Amino acid sequence: MNDLMNTVLGYVMPVYEIALAWIIDPANWVQFALLVVAYVAAVFITRKLNPRLIKALTPAADSQTALSKARRFVLIFMPLVLPLLAFALTAIGEQVTRSVFGAGEVIAFGKRVFLFLAVRAFVRDMLSDPLLKLIGKTVLIPLAAVYALGFLDPVILWLGATTVPLGNMSFSLLGLLRFAVVATIMFWLGRWSNDQSSALIEKQDMPPATRQLAVKAAEIAIFGAAFLVAMNIAGVPLTSLAVLTGALGVGIGFGLQKIASNFVSGVILLLEGQATVGDYVELDGGEAGTIVKMTARAAILETFDGKWIVVPNEDFIVTRVINYSDSGSANRYEVTFSVSYDTDINLIPGIIEPAVSALDFVLDAPHKPDVELDNFGDSGIDFIVEFWVEGIDDGQFKYRSHVRFAVWNALKDAGIEIPFPQRVLHVKGGLPVGAPE
Repeated sequence: MNDLMNTVLGYVMPVYEIALAWIIDPANWVQFALLVVAYVAAVFITRKLNPRLIKALTPAADSQTALSKARRFVLIFMPLVLPLLAFALTAIGEQVTRSVFGAGEVIAFGKRVFLFLAVRAFVRDMLSDPLLKLIGKTVLIPLAAVYALGFLDPVILWLGATTVPLGNMSFSLLGLLRFAVVATIMFWLGRWSNDQSSALIEKQDMPPATRQLAVKAAEIAIFGAAFLVAMNIAGVPLTSLAVLTGALGVGIGFGLQKIASNFVSGVILLLEGQATVGDYVELDGGEAGTIVKMTARAAILETFDGKWIVVPNEDFIVTRVINYSDSGSANRYEVTFSVSYDTDINLIPGIIEPAVSALDFVLDAPHKPDVELDNFGDSGIDFIVEFWVEGIDDGQFKYRSHVRFAVWNALKDAGIEIPFPQRVLHVKGGLPVGAPE
C-alpha cells in the first residue's frame, strides 16, 4: 500500500507543483484577465455592430442586382463576427503580454478556442448541404479542436508520416484531410457561384435550349475549376490521375456506352433545339407529354394526368418524335358531328362556324373555323369542324369538349336534329300467322 501511495504521489506532485506555479504567477492572471476583457468587449461590440451591419447589408426584397446579391452573400458570414472579433482582440492582448511578461500561453490558448468557435459556427450555421456539413463535422471541427488543445503539430507529423497506398499512388492521411478541408470550402463556394450564375443566365433573353446549355456549361466549368484547385492545394499531383482517367475511358467505352450516348444526345438536343423544356412531344412508342425537365441523361415528360415519364435522351435522336411545339405555336384540331337527312345541309356552315369562332381559345389565324362535309353515314350526314388553337390539346378533350358543347347548342337553337342510330327491318314473306302487327 505504501509503495502504491508513493507511486501516485510521484505522479500527482509534479502536476500540483506546475498548477501552483501557474496560479501564483501574475503573468497568468493578467493573461486570463485580458482574455475575459477581450471576450466581453467582443460581445459588446457585436451587439452594437450586428444590427447596423444587417441593416446596411440587407437589400430590398425584390432587388436582384449584382450588388444586392453580393450583400446577401456577405450576410451569410454574420455568425462569424463574434468569434473572429474575439480572436482578433485576443491576438492583440497576446502581443501585449508577450512584450511585457515574455509569456502568453494562457491567452494563446483562449485565442485558439475562439478560432475553434468560429469553425464550429461556420459548419453549423453556414453549411447547408448535407455532404458538406458531414465533412465539416467529421474533419473541420475535430482539427480545430486539436489545434485549440495545442496538439496540432504532433498530430500533423503523425498524419504526414502515415501513408495510404493505392496501386502505384500513395497518399498521406494529412494530404487526404487537407483535400477534404479544401474541397469542403471550394465546393461550398462553387455551389453558391453556380446558383448565382444559373439565376443570371435564366434572366437572359435567349432560346430555352441555349439557356439550358449555358447553365450546364457554367456548372461544369465552376465545379471543374473547384476540383482542380482543391487537388492542387491539397498537394495531389494531377499527373497521377492519368491512370484513373484512362480507366474511366475504358469504362465508358465498354460499360457506360448508354450513359455516354445519352449524354451526347442531350448535348445535341440542347444545341439543335429539336426538343426543349415546354414542348409537347409524342414518342414513337406512344408516350406523350410536356417536357418539364432535361438532364444530362434523360428528359422528363409530364402527362396530362400528372404522371412523369423518364425518357432517355437517345430516344429523341434515334427514333421518330412528334413535336407539337407547345411553347407558342398554333395547332389544328377537328370535331365530328352528324345531322339528320331531313336537314338543309347548306345551312350547317353558317350555323356552326360562328358558334365555334365565338369561343375565346379559337384562333382566326392561320385559318378561321371551317365546316366540311365528311360522309353520308348510316344514321345521318357526317360533318367535320376544323379549328386552330394556341397550344396543345394535351388533356382528355381539353378543347374539343368546349367545341362539342358549342356545336350542340348551336344545332339545338337552330332546331336541327342530331340523329341517333336507327335500323329498318324488312321481313320477307310477311309476318307469321297470328303474330301481332
